[in-house]
Amino acid sequence: MTNQVLKEKKIAILATHGFEQSELEHPLEELTKLGATCHVIAPEEGDIKGWKDGNWGREFTVDMTIKDAHGRVDEFHALLLPGGVMNPDQLRMRQDATAFVREFFKQGKPVGAICHGPQILIDCAVLSGREVTSYPSIKEDLKNAGARWEDREVVCDKGLVTSRTPDDLPAFTGKLVEEIREGIHEEQRTA
Repeated sequence: MTNQVLKEKKIAILATHGFEQSELEHPLEELTKLGATCHVIAPEEGDIKGWKDGNWGREFTVDMTIKDAHGRVDEFHALLLPGGVMNPDQLRMRQDATAFVREFFKQGKPVGAICHGPQILIDCAVLSGREVTSYPSIKEDLKNAGARWEDREVVCDKGLVTSRTPDDLPAFTGKLVEEIREGIHEEQRTA
């Protein structure tokens, strides 16, 4: 793979305070190395703070608010949803966040969600019949939303890439890159 394999690809990373730092940081670094332009999108302007090893971690600058990004989903090629316990729990309660996520599914674009990140997908009503994985504590929630849950490091179902924990980041990021390169997935249009 050359370092420009994702040149001209724009990736949206939706997060808020309390995201698992490695689950934003690792994919961001890897996607950027491959030529992608990544945009951190959050409810408010400024910075959002990660969670690392049971404490607050590094801050990341917000590139765009959800409000500003919502009408611009066509400009992005994929969406990344980092986990962490606090992050997806806050985002799933926001109608603007769930509408933003749902639009990626409507357009058939790749979506990657890791650890607790798939929680927001429950509120987006995009999981029925889909194969996914996640952090084990949300397995039943995902199954109750209609998903078929598997205990594997990475599960890919028609453009939806999911993984369990930060330990799975290399496989998760590698599969997400593959899906971004493939582009639109008609079967992804589940919203």
